[in-house]
Amino acid sequence: MSETKFDIVVLGGGPGGYVAAIRAAQLGLKTALVEREHLGGICLNWGCIPTKALLRSAEIFGHMKHAADFGLVVEDFGFDLPKVVQRSRKVSAQLSGGVKHLLKKNKVTLFDGEGKLLGGGKLAVSGGPTLEAPHIIVATGARARVLPGLEPDGDRVWTYKEALVPKDMPKSLLVIGSGAIGIEFASFFNSLGAEVTVVEVLPRVVPVEDEEISAFARKAFEKQGMTILTSTMVKGLKKDSKGVTATLEADGKQWDVTVDRVISAVGVSPNVEGIGLEAAGVTLSDKGFIAVDKWNATSAKGIYAIGDVAGPPCLAHKASHEGVLCVEKIAGFKDAHPLDFDRIPGCTYCTPQIASVGLTEQQAKERGLKVRVGRFPFMGNGKAIALGEPEGLVKTIFDDKTGELLGAHMIGAEVTELIQGYGIAQTLETTEAELMQTVFAHPTLSEMMHESVLDAHGRAVHF
Repeated sequence: MSETKFDIVVLGGGPGGYVAAIRAAQLGLKTALVEREHLGGICLNWGCIPTKALLRSAEIFGHMKHAADFGLVVEDFGFDLPKVVQRSRKVSAQLSGGVKHLLKKNKVTLFDGEGKLLGGGKLAVSGGPTLEAPHIIVATGARARVLPGLEPDGDRVWTYKEALVPKDMPKSLLVIGSGAIGIEFASFFNSLGAEVTVVEVLPRVVPVEDEEISAFARKAFEKQGMTILTSTMVKGLKKDSKGVTATLEADGKQWDVTVDRVISAVGVSPNVEGIGLEAAGVTLSDKGFIAVDKWNATSAKGIYAIGDVAGPPCLAHKASHEGVLCVEKIAGFKDAHPLDFDRIPGCTYCTPQIASVGLTEQQAKERGLKVRVGRFPFMGNGKAIALGEPEGLVKTIFDDKTGELLGAHMIGAEVTELIQGYGIAQTLETTEAELMQTVFAHPTLSEMMHESVLDAHGRAVHF
């Protein structure tokens, strides 16, 4: 086999693409990866990882503000924004280098450049060769969605990229959109002292979450000093040398809000342009994503799509999982299973953290299921009180007939780490009876997971 002929070619080196390439190589397939800019993709370089580094700095700063509550003395403290940003960029650079090492270790051939499908199992690399493979996986990801009249300029109106590398701290900030990206940036800048206003067109913040968790989150954000405006539209932006004036509309009334900066976080658009989809015979869904089947195969033979470009939820771990199952199916791996979209966890790293897996209470009822719901507050947990984190809630939803765990929804300290316990339980098809019989270590935050399950049967002990 020549240097341009492979078993699998992957277009895009994000969390879906590079994981797919590595798994393909592990299965003995000769594999190439084409990436035009950043190994690790948006997630590692301009999304998941650098935002968590920024939020960690903000979290520590928040703890410093409350040092006296822990019997500690911290005087004359502050933050150095350029150094906060620099640390975030170093974390991303370190991990991007790690991805390159992993590809080399697994003997994946890396091509730098833009790739374009030519049809017939061929893919051209800009400034490089034309690659051939019977299987080509498209993992080109997505970019920030731009709405007419709200276009970012990189100066006064930011996307997530500009928000990750601010040159100075805005005194006031308007965040358009309260999904994970918007609310995480709102949390970061609010923690460091900016006056933050969040505008959401839907009736509640973090709208994909369970309604009860969403309501809890709003109260927490407002307690921290954020202004939350739901069922509100941004009709236009006017920029000048001093700031941005946003025209808002709700209930038929309009008013203006002037701020230093605006962050547009209104979702993402798939990167489907200029990669030869039409020539290769690949069709799109009605929402503009690449249409795929349960194995991530497209309408064109031998071409597959994974991750954000293949549709929501646009999450790194969803992309990685799709990459693995896609190549395992190609390789004939007998234990490959299609992805169950009801069992993909979601995490938002604001303060307080939000995490969930499975159906919301409303979704379960809309499916005609009779549910049994359990709840447990953080204030009833010894570890949470000892940590100084007494605000939060764990909510579990079960099928009243079968005892199946339909969903779990959490808000509070470290719930993004706790949620995987419920994820494993769902994968194992664990029932409420088995969860109730499980021994949870004390004192831990995870005990609240147990108590919430017990509460579904009126058996919670500590509240």
